Amino acid sequence: MCGITGWVDYRLDLPQHLDTARAMTRTMECRGPDAEGLWWDRHVALGHRRLAVIDLEGGVQPMAAEASGRPRACLTFCGEIYNFRELRTELEAHGHVFRTSSDTEVVLRGYLQWGEGVATRLNGIYAFAVWDPDRDELLLVRDRMGVKPLYYHPTPHGVLFGSEPKAILANPAARRRVDADGLYEVLDMVKTPGQAVFTGMHEVRPGELLRVREGGISRSRYWALEAREHTDDLAGTIGTVRDLLEDTVARQTVADVPLCTLLSGGLDSSAVTALTARALAAQGRGPVRSFSVDFAGADARFEQDAVRGTPDSPFARLMAGHVGADHTEVVIDNAELTDPAVRRAVLRATDLPPAFWGDMWPSLYLLFRAVRERSTVALSGESADELFGGYQWFRNRRALEAGTFPWLTSGSARYFGGLSLLDRPLLEKLDIPARRAERYDQALAEVPRLPGETGDERRMREITHLNLTRFVQTLLDRKDRMSMAVGLEVRVPFCDHRLVEYVFNVPWEMKSFDGREKSLLRAATAHLLPREITERVKTPYPATQDPAYESALRAELAEVVRDPASPVLPLLDMDRVGRTLARPQGGVSRPYDRGGLEMALWLNSWLSSYGVELYL
Repeated sequence: MCGITGWVDYRLDLPQHLDTARAMTRTMECRGPDAEGLWWDRHVALGHRRLAVIDLEGGVQPMAAEASGRPRACLTFCGEIYNFRELRTELEAHGHVFRTSSDTEVVLRGYLQWGEGVATRLNGIYAFAVWDPDRDELLLVRDRMGVKPLYYHPTPHGVLFGSEPKAILANPAARRRVDADGLYEVLDMVKTPGQAVFTGMHEVRPGELLRVREGGISRSRYWALEAREHTDDLAGTIGTVRDLLEDTVARQTVADVPLCTLLSGGLDSSAVTALTARALAAQGRGPVRSFSVDFAGADARFEQDAVRGTPDSPFARLMAGHVGADHTEVVIDNAELTDPAVRRAVLRATDLPPAFWGDMWPSLYLLFRAVRERSTVALSGESADELFGGYQWFRNRRALEAGTFPWLTSGSARYFGGLSLLDRPLLEKLDIPARRAERYDQALAEVPRLPGETGDERRMREITHLNLTRFVQTLLDRKDRMSMAVGLEVRVPFCDHRLVEYVFNVPWEMKSFDGREKSLLRAATAHLLPREITERVKTPYPATQDPAYESALRAELAEVVRDPASPVLPLLDMDRVGRTLARPQGGVSRPYDRGGLEMALWLNSWLSSYGVELYL
């Protein structure tokens, strides 16, 4: 999958600054543990850390294409191209000669043939940079759904870029400064497209490309969701969804390294696992390998709440048996969640305070660390809920009519809370409600609509678009950072742009034809799944309910409060902190009861470890 970085400066002789370029590249070591490469010319240095997945010997990067002894283009690439074989055949017909069997070379040759138009031909997850010596310019491209991250930082005479902020921060030209806009991005559960936390830093938006020239940076979109008339009947729609899923998963099983699935026993991951098992069998491979996660003692301790009606483990075992999977249950000891080494690894991977669902970041890291011992590639079910309408807020009339992001309305908002211990004057200064309203208006302005579309159909298109362009980005970021922290590539079939484009335009009445969540997905995959799986109600990624975990958080925050040098103290309401630490603790710990503890602790670690300069 890999990590990329680079530096363009039209006033500097960058071969004189290769130590800095190497330092930027080495920050990406966790993303690419297999190899390191650096390519440079007078005004550019491109870095690459490789996780070898396809063409283990030939896909070395950065990769340059030469003619008459000079480079025509150089590429540093992160991701996977699932239609690279078809594109290779097409390029060979145009006269291109390949020296490797990698998808990287297909992207490079595709750029030589089609220029920036290569982006529209790719099916995959990717972030890449191409330096064109003839044009003396850099092209930055990110995949349509934003599965792979790509950050950039304009400088007076060029740009810095990287898969993660840490690559950019390794260059002295980038400061670790955070202003009010950046802190808002940390504190609210709304990801603003293109906005990064550190001042001066930005993200390439999903489906966007940037051109960097001596005269500056220009941005354009090569893909965005469009509103199209849906003409298929229900049976035809179900069949098309089934065909797209089968093709997508089959494409994503291509790898020259061990591959597995992440299996919770829910509809999404079970569908992916069943389709993967079928694809592997058709290729003469198998059985499918699958992994699930749970916490020590969870079965005995489990209690229902508003979003978790059943534990995952029995359903994951059922599904694994149904497809004959080589299944592994990764059981996490709750003490590992607060292990300082684990939490340092999580923070190092994110470069930001991972405050929302605080225990889920370390648990996901621990899961992926265990998976990586047996597999290099995993298929996951991200984006199915956003695409097919799986969350409660798709059916909650109050949330739909609230005039804001539906996951931040009463009933849902407490799961994304974390501000309870922060200083009231600080929150008033940030004015989160006003900022959120502004972001909401911006998001609605981007929604494509059909002429004459009104009422519920118009609103459900808006809700789906908000989920696909705002909410899912947080989940994709979390999955990318935690998996790449251990050198694991996670593929997400439900983010295939063909599937997204098709299902986005299916009328809501058809998406919910049986009155339940994810009706279309259930109907399209029911023939592959046990009835217990198809009938199971949506359950999110598990969170620990062990009170010992909350006790450990409280103890840690008490230590932070006792240290007058703790950088988070000016941001906290100390009266509220005192009342929280003194509050009796119940027998079961809920994520929404400890959000304030998580936020305070992660903020303190981030401010301390990263030397952040707050300018509020």
